[in-house]
Amino acid sequence: MATPSARRMSQAGQDWLLTCAKHPVDVRRAWDAEELAEIPTGPHWRIAEAPIPGSLEALARIGGDRIGPVLADMRRDVAWWLLPPALTGELDGIRPLTVRPSGWVLKCPPVLHSVNLRWWLERPDGSGRLNDPVLLGAAFSPGGARLPTEASR
Repeated sequence: MATPSARRMSQAGQDWLLTCAKHPVDVRRAWDAEELAEIPTGPHWRIAEAPIPGSLEALARIGGDRIGPVLADMRRDVAWWLLPPALTGELDGIRPLTVRPSGWVLKCPPVLHSVNLRWWLERPDGSGRLNDPVLLGAAFSPGGARLPTEASR
């Protein structure tokens, strides 16, 4: 069972996700109906898509408080990493990452629970923190490139 502070953080993450939607009322309506809500990428964040097994390894490599929101779809075996909206070419050529263009629609469950086998591997926490593309690129690089140390953050 989630602690009160964990519930507050999850609610804060859900509130933040609603601020990223063009039509928050439509998002709430979808979530109330136990459906996925469409939230386009662009002004608030971009998306890098990767297979779940590699994403789980990357989560472990990056670790702790350096991880931002990551959404997973168990049916499709894919995860989506939320990245800064001003993403440029930091992830070009990093396999198996696919960076989606601005305006691409991410179908999201609420932060508080899963919908249709889609759930948050790492929930938004309400702070607006996103994943660092440099850390993500290092975690997915061939040969397991070394991640920057805590001291270099």
